[in-house]
Amino acid sequence: MHIVEYLERKRIEVDRFLDLVMPPSVTPPTTLHESMRYSLLAGGKRIRPILAIAAAEAIAATTPGLMPVACSLEFIHTYSLIHDDLPSMDNDDFRRGKPTSHKAYGEAMAILAGDALLTMAFDIISRPDLMKGCDPVRQVRLVQELAYGSGNMGMVGGQVFDIKAENKDIDLSTLQNIHKHKTGMLIRAAVRMGAIAAGANDRQLDDMTGYAEDIGLAFQIADDVLNVTGTREELGKNPNTDAERGKKTYPTFHGVEGAKKMADDCVTRAINRLSSFDSLADSLREIARYITSRKN
Repeated sequence: MHIVEYLERKRIEVDRFLDLVMPPSVTPPTTLHESMRYSLLAGGKRIRPILAIAAAEAIAATTPGLMPVACSLEFIHTYSLIHDDLPSMDNDDFRRGKPTSHKAYGEAMAILAGDALLTMAFDIISRPDLMKGCDPVRQVRLVQELAYGSGNMGMVGGQVFDIKAENKDIDLSTLQNIHKHKTGMLIRAAVRMGAIAAGANDRQLDDMTGYAEDIGLAFQIADDVLNVTGTREELGKNPNTDAERGKKTYPTFHGVEGAKKMADDCVTRAINRLSSFDSLADSLREIARYITSRKN
């Protein structure tokens, strides 16, 4: 398998569905829908929905409702980026190579676009027409996984920990707790949702969960390294923003090379978690390796 080709093929499928399910910009209120589409369809790697798809493919040949399940994660992720970029939070001017939502549409509309994307995530995984064939009990589990991974005990909780830690002399365990929640919980939800949608048994779900937690940490460490080593052209946003905000990162504690080694160790652990799965899980294995080799 060539992982770049796999990721590109799945990204196109995800983008096609996002464009289809997202109301046209001419739908009233037009400015809201225009701003939502501006951020949602601005590009991006679509790692979270692709992880859900790959997890499902490792377990079942076909999974009813898989694309809305996967894309609900991208709605959540995009809303979080819009809100992260606001002046009251990270105050970023660029995202995915374009002016951030609040720069393009103003703060009020950016907040509302994020709110609407968050709400739409739950709309698309509860619509009977999109989720046709999905067992109702399984569907409720999927909704709960998305809520838990993105809410107060997950991503949003991690954002709070992150804000509280700015300009403070935190230790490594505090940093790990921040990123376990801020980045890791939505990645965990993505893998678990794909597995649940495909009918994973308890052992499979446990192994997938361990894999997700390891790659979630690897993903954040790689992001921290790229913030130091990447260029604006590669990242689609300004580099070195963590240091400017007084945030401690994995390179702060371990140096760039030490952080890279730590990320590689996480990837090795993640791949080992999949030892009970056959070649159908190769896409998950290759995604784990890709996480630490990417340039953005």
